[in-house]
Amino acid sequence: MRWNTKRRILCVGVGIAVLFTAFSARLVHIQVNQHQKYLKIAADQNSSRKAIYAKRGIICDRNGEPLAINVPIHTVFADGSHINDAVALAKVAAPFLKMDAKELEQKLRTKRPYLVIKHGVSEEDTVALKKATQDNKQLRGLGYEDSTDRVYPNGTMLCHVLGFMDFNGKGIQGIEMSMEDYLHGENGYRYIEHDPSGREIVVYRGQERAPRDGLTVRLTIDMGLQTIVENELDAAYKTLKPEHAVAIMVRPQTGEILAMACRPAFDLNEVNKANPEEMKNRTITDMVEPGSTFKIVATSGSMNEGVTDEKTQIFCENGSYAYGGKVLHDTHGHGLLDILNILIKSSNIGAAKLAMKMGDQKFYEYVRRFGFGEKTGIMLPGEINGLVPPPQRWDKLTITRMPMGQSVAATPLQIVMGMSVIANGGHLMSPQIVKEIRDRDGKTVMKFDPVVVRDVIRKEIADYINTGLSGVVSDQGTAPLAKVPGFTAAGKTGTAQKVNPKGGYMDGKYVVSFVGYMPAENPEFVSIVLVDNAALPSNLNYGGLVAAPVFSKIAEKSARYMDLIPSPKVLPVAHLDTQGSDFVKED
Repeated sequence: MRWNTKRRILCVGVGIAVLFTAFSARLVHIQVNQHQKYLKIAADQNSSRKAIYAKRGIICDRNGEPLAINVPIHTVFADGSHINDAVALAKVAAPFLKMDAKELEQKLRTKRPYLVIKHGVSEEDTVALKKATQDNKQLRGLGYEDSTDRVYPNGTMLCHVLGFMDFNGKGIQGIEMSMEDYLHGENGYRYIEHDPSGREIVVYRGQERAPRDGLTVRLTIDMGLQTIVENELDAAYKTLKPEHAVAIMVRPQTGEILAMACRPAFDLNEVNKANPEEMKNRTITDMVEPGSTFKIVATSGSMNEGVTDEKTQIFCENGSYAYGGKVLHDTHGHGLLDILNILIKSSNIGAAKLAMKMGDQKFYEYVRRFGFGEKTGIMLPGEINGLVPPPQRWDKLTITRMPMGQSVAATPLQIVMGMSVIANGGHLMSPQIVKEIRDRDGKTVMKFDPVVVRDVIRKEIADYINTGLSGVVSDQGTAPLAKVPGFTAAGKTGTAQKVNPKGGYMDGKYVVSFVGYMPAENPEFVSIVLVDNAALPSNLNYGGLVAAPVFSKIAEKSARYMDLIPSPKVLPVAHLDTQGSDFVKED
């Protein structure tokens, strides 16, 4: 009996020893072998990684005026593990979040540790909400994240250049898209410890990495000139009621874009209200037949190749030229015209015969040398090539139609950069829209210098063509309405029938333009004004009547803004043909 008792005690003792040994082994296993696993679980329950959002870089004009900035806002989220009373919390929070209490209550019933309740809560509402909930245990469960909202102080102005961002804060149009890598920055983070109620234990704050804010993108745009251009384009758009209208201003020596605008436009702060047609940057996404502005190619190219000179006279068939089974017309009949008067009178026949003297291949070469048929390379998304068919695809008429700006299509930017070749002495420049990139301290980290794409014509040829283009802006030319008091201006009108997508041309619909520069003797800017299908009768829808006056207003106000010195004298216009009326309408 005693032995049985001893055996029982021994067995119990051994059992207890084995049990404690097992517990000890398990404890050692947990403490040693699975230390990292349970450390992570504990950390996940009592700590979290909180993002520290980087500030997006700002966009400014060449003078530092902010064009795209960041305004502080907050994101309110719910932590379902700490919500005690969803009904009470919703009732208190709804007014500050400007939400329906019932809708908010449903969201607050979540069990998730992180659920976004509302983005874009103002600083004022966030502070008030924190104060209303901080001292009540039943109102726990809301968290706050600092963020920023992208704001465009000028609304519609420069909308097609600046672009905007999507809901994830990524640029999807304009400079916001093309400069995304420089603007977006890099978020940082902070590991924090919190108590059972969810409050941060600051003394236990862990590892953190500071955010890297985005860089500042400084554009070549001058907002003073941009305002002038947009105001005049607005006035023309309201008065003429066209389908579209565009205007660009460029510094010809450097290729810097000083102003760029399209109509219709949209408010960058209310992108959700815009339609796709309003959002197109038509200066680079649309192509049109350039019309008579294209005559600078045949006139300058033929002289640069030596097939014509100042003494060359072209017989313009008295306004009617039969070629290739068709008849090419001039608005006014002319006999012999020299190079300058082919420009001044805008003779289609004269331009065609100059191109024929050059030959198909050589004329095509100069079209391409002027930059037509290829992207300009501007730092904006969506640019197209335009359309310049090679000689092997030409028919018999192409050599007579392309010199007058038909059978070819170009973007407004290509047209203004082509005219800049004449204004700057013969160089095709790459258009610049970004001037430099700076860090937060204002230090330049990247600079974009002017780029000469190629030399197109010799300076003396450009100077001679300049004289003819100055004559265009005279009483004998097609654009007397482009004149600017006190200054010599130069340029070329364009009037082109709208192309029908189904083939041929649309009756009574025109794309008219004027592209010019000022002062003619030392150009400070080149500008194009293009108006698509103005609500005017056909006999009034000409570049010289519609676009030239808009150029004149832009140029006059820009000259005052830029403090340009008035021209000492009007440039001489040699060999003027006095046939016809004072004002010549171009085909």
